[in-house]
Amino acid sequence: MKSETRLCPASCTPVEELITEDFGHIGTEERNQFEMECDVFIIGERLKDERYKAGLTQKELASRIGTKKSYISRIENGKADVQLSTLVKLFNGLGRQVHIRIL
Repeated sequence: MKSETRLCPASCTPVEELITEDFGHIGTEERNQFEMECDVFIIGERLKDERYKAGLTQKELASRIGTKKSYISRIENGKADVQLSTLVKLFNGLGRQVHIRIL
């Protein structure tokens, strides 16, 4: 495995430093908000990816789990707050399982 110094020239600023500069240190309100929005984005992208793999449209997935296409779209675009039970239904509707790990 290559070290970070080999992957990043001396003039390159590490990503963690850039995030801290823009959103504050870990544990601050602004940083927590940023990290939550990142998690929401990742969940939406993962849902979209799994839906594509299943060959389903947003409307078809919505029909499978008893919701509206617009709600699926909002989740995939990071514009909806998703309850855990809904998240499980969404991925189960795609034949996938949800496992949560608390770090």
